[in-house]
Amino acid sequence: MLSALDRHHSVAPPGFSRWLIPPAALSVHLCIGQVYATSVYKNSFAAHFDASQTSIGIIFSIAIVMLGLSAAVGGTWVEANGPRKAMFVSACFWAAGFLLGALGIGTKQLWLVYLGYGFLGGIGLGIGYISPVSTLIKWFPDRPGLATGLAIMGFGGGALIASPLSRQLLSFYDSGYDPNVSTSVAGGGALVALFLTLGIGYFVVMMFGVVNVRVPAAGWAPAGWDPASVKEKPLVTTASVSAANAIRTRSFWLLWIVLFCNVTAGIGILEQASPMIQDFFREADGKSAVAVASAAGFVGVLSLFNMAGRFVWSSTSDLIGRKRIYLVYLGVGMILYALLAAVGHTAVALFVLLAGVILSFYGGGFATVPAYLRDLFGTYQVGAIHGRLLTAWSAAGVAGPLIVNGFLDAQGKPGTLTASAYQPALFTMVGVLAVGFVANLLMRPVPERFHEPAAEETKETVA
Repeated sequence: MLSALDRHHSVAPPGFSRWLIPPAALSVHLCIGQVYATSVYKNSFAAHFDASQTSIGIIFSIAIVMLGLSAAVGGTWVEANGPRKAMFVSACFWAAGFLLGALGIGTKQLWLVYLGYGFLGGIGLGIGYISPVSTLIKWFPDRPGLATGLAIMGFGGGALIASPLSRQLLSFYDSGYDPNVSTSVAGGGALVALFLTLGIGYFVVMMFGVVNVRVPAAGWAPAGWDPASVKEKPLVTTASVSAANAIRTRSFWLLWIVLFCNVTAGIGILEQASPMIQDFFREADGKSAVAVASAAGFVGVLSLFNMAGRFVWSSTSDLIGRKRIYLVYLGVGMILYALLAAVGHTAVALFVLLAGVILSFYGGGFATVPAYLRDLFGTYQVGAIHGRLLTAWSAAGVAGPLIVNGFLDAQGKPGTLTASAYQPALFTMVGVLAVGFVANLLMRPVPERFHEPAAEETKETVA
């Protein structure tokens, strides 16, 4: 049965529509995007396990670390075995993470949740995140930014579905839980039922992607597309570079710095979003003009900007080029961070707009980077190269919150901070973005000595 998942069994027949591939990829990314919705049941977990917020937060941290590590280590395997087998493996690990996590909740063994949702689920995250990337780029050589944006948009939007769904499921399984009250917590039985439901449900949805994904036949090209047109664009190669050679190039490490800086800046706001908007508009009596409920709504608005940026900006990169769009992310981002620090406290609408555009650049950076890799290194092993590059995400996921929280801890206690307390952190982010801006300016085509021989490229394509 597993042989049906092999790459050669998923070659598309003549006349197959390439527009069926983005929904298949989206079905995976919408499911694994649930990882951004873990805060919904964080308080319930803390009450059930009688554990600190930090202990519960480790679950999310393990999952994100394993995302980066599994993407880096498993990238070459994903590239060699094709998207169908990779999506299936991702679905198995992701579902197993929920099921083992449910066992941990039922037995009150927190380490089982670490092992389940954190470790196993994190592997499913990493494999699932990169599994459709190479295939999408091969189906859309004329519009790689649009294609990857469509799929990776789902990762940003997964929490928009998972958050309200989880709240409603918890209230269904526990009549004493009120999703509209921030202090309300669900019982252990409801949490077990939630994890079982999500594990099974996500597995079924991800199977839609497994069944429908296809790889293009050797020599396939979109109707009316001239491959020679690629040669006319700067920084876009028609050659191919292996994953092993890619990490030996200056271009790879410059792009690693670019992604690290863009993500560090964005995740600093994302991680602190709800208390940040309240602190920016704290009045003289110590109370914030922004209510808790409004702050939660602000987090939802940022998610929309994050999701929209993944599609809009990555699609725009097809028109103006990848290097130029990153100059926008980083250059305009510096201006927006400076404005947020200087005048963000003057009006709530201005604050929301500035933060929203910054988060759209954050999301756009994720969605555009696979196409940037394709431009620099070709399609030969772009999925494996993408996996290695995602270690920048893991590093930024640590650096961003550390920078922001480090400055805030020095300014005072949570609940007493004002807009001025955030200025050192925000201006530091301007400096971080400046480093990424310079790294992007230094980007050059990959030297020919790193290119694969034509025979190797052909062999890979046929396989």
